[in-house]
Amino acid sequence: MKIFGMPLVHADMWELLFKFGINALVLFILIRVIYYPMHRKKDYLFTYFLFNILIFFLCVLLNSVKLSIGFAFGLFAIFGVLRYRTEQISIKDMTYLFAVISIAVINALASKKVSVAELVFTDAMILLMTYALEHLWLTRHEAMKLLVYERIDLIKPQNRALLFEDLHNRLGVKVSRVEIGKIDLLKDTAQMRVFYFEDEQGHGSFNEMAPDGDDD
Repeated sequence: MKIFGMPLVHADMWELLFKFGINALVLFILIRVIYYPMHRKKDYLFTYFLFNILIFFLCVLLNSVKLSIGFAFGLFAIFGVLRYRTEQISIKDMTYLFAVISIAVINALASKKVSVAELVFTDAMILLMTYALEHLWLTRHEAMKLLVYERIDLIKPQNRALLFEDLHNRLGVKVSRVEIGKIDLLKDTAQMRVFYFEDEQGHGSFNEMAPDGDDD
């Protein structure tokens, strides 16, 4: 049965559902189980999930019409290097974005030449390595916040202890290091990157109060 020349149900429908089920499961484990408990960025949950699903179905449709895979991969590469104008994306978040894209492409373009065991092994290794890097090897996660700081008298090297104490009182975190950026002497302000280890912070730290910030 056809509607406007299009078949109502195609024979590959079950294959699509199977691939989408594997992709959705891997995506959920990567983002909701591994990524979110560490970084607590709710806005990126929307981005990662929707990015993966859109690219998955786009890959399936492009593959079904025999469009060049090289052209399709070039399109996804453009998506992968997008920089949002309203917010800077950290290197780690960009890595997760690339992982989300890769998982969608791998699961969507898997052909009959790729066995189910190979597909499952590939997805499992991505999840295993990500979990190992986040929870086993890189257990100390150093977060970062961008600030505009007005007490520029404290940015002098001899006042470093007073600077750390002031930042601790204001932000509620134990600062590990700071990087001073652009200094505006007319406004007596300085751009600053404040770094701190999340495992050293108590309950209700600055990172938990602002889960959608630019942690790195």
